[in-house]
Amino acid sequence: MKYFLFLLLAANVIAMPTASAAVSDAEIAQLREQLAALSHRLEQLAQENAELRNAQDSAATAIADIQTDVHQAKEAGSPAATESWSDRISLDGDFRYRYENIDPEGSATRERNRIRARANIKASLADDVKVGFGLATGGDDPVSTNQTLGSGGSSKGVVLNLAYVDWKAADGLHVLGGKFKNPLARVGKQALMWDGDWTPEGVALTYKNDLFFANAIGTFLESDTRRSNDNFSWGAQFGAAGEIGGAKVKGGIGYFSIKTQGDGTTFGDPGDPGDYFGNTAVESGGLACGTTPGASCVYLYDYLLTEVFAEAAFNVGEWPALVFVDYVKNSDPSDNDTAWTAGAKFGQSKDRGQMQFSYYYADKEADSVFGLLTDSDFGGGGTDNKGHFLQLNVGVNKTWTIGAQYFINETDLASGSKSDYNRLMIDTQWKWK
Repeated sequence: MKYFLFLLLAANVIAMPTASAAVSDAEIAQLREQLAALSHRLEQLAQENAELRNAQDSAATAIADIQTDVHQAKEAGSPAATESWSDRISLDGDFRYRYENIDPEGSATRERNRIRARANIKASLADDVKVGFGLATGGDDPVSTNQTLGSGGSSKGVVLNLAYVDWKAADGLHVLGGKFKNPLARVGKQALMWDGDWTPEGVALTYKNDLFFANAIGTFLESDTRRSNDNFSWGAQFGAAGEIGGAKVKGGIGYFSIKTQGDGTTFGDPGDPGDYFGNTAVESGGLACGTTPGASCVYLYDYLLTEVFAEAAFNVGEWPALVFVDYVKNSDPSDNDTAWTAGAKFGQSKDRGQMQFSYYYADKEADSVFGLLTDSDFGGGGTDNKGHFLQLNVGVNKTWTIGAQYFINETDLASGSKSDYNRLMIDTQWKWK
């Protein structure tokens, strides 16, 4: 461009010989100086333009690098690359309305309506750390967040259900601390050992790769050493998961140590035999708990539990299916020391019109598992029961399901005076995330 302007000016001077003859030597010298100055300025502008182009190219390269880093960081789950604090927060929860009809042999039939609502918030922080917090309806029951409707429409309780930190220490390895969702494997999601609503308090480790998994937990049933029944229990599971013949299979073993012998219950009234949830408790002198009005009781045994479990998932035509088995033995007592369950699920209820049917049979002898933490619905809760469980769920849409559960159980087996226990629960539930 600068050479074009320079040539244009020179051509004008050459093309005007008459005018050139009319001007003085001084004017010509002045014109030459002006042309030289213009040429110098054009060179400066060309240099500045080149510098601007280089700066633009560098900026474009830097922006592209930043965009690449952000994309890679998001794929890796790094919260540092998110655009705002809200991108690091996730919410989920559920609401359930339940009708219950409970028919225990020898007692009046009971009907009640109950609700359960849970809301959880999780924040992703730097260095692969997540912090979670959750609220739920209910009271202080460790294995239920249900709230019974009534009492004149009184306000219902909301409690702390989750408060934890989850650190991804390495690929596949997580360290948990606080009050968290149960990380232990429960084949078929059944509650032979651990009720689905139990949220342990303490520390846990979980590890999983393409083949093996391991879970370890240390939980405080009571952490205050001022109380005579302070208790730190621990356990671990190890297993493998893979595919065999088109079926996804998982199996493993576990061991859990819950030292309770000589201690009173950590939940409820130490003098109430019902608050030992089927486990054997005695008064001083070895009398059965409840023999002496007002007397305190203690557990007769520790719960040193060895578990073996397995499940297999496969398709029957277009329908998903799952079969599972779980077996537990307590090594401390000499009898009433075994629990087991076996069952199956068929179908799914994750979307409109889908259906799932579930069935299992369970047998929990009195001191086979720790009664406080086992299923709170089967046999009325706790141990010393056996029987059938049936469930049917129907999907209304991706967030809404309607279902029914029916328990056909026998209770009070160890005493020799067993009784029937039937229970119907009809649920409608919504989940959101």
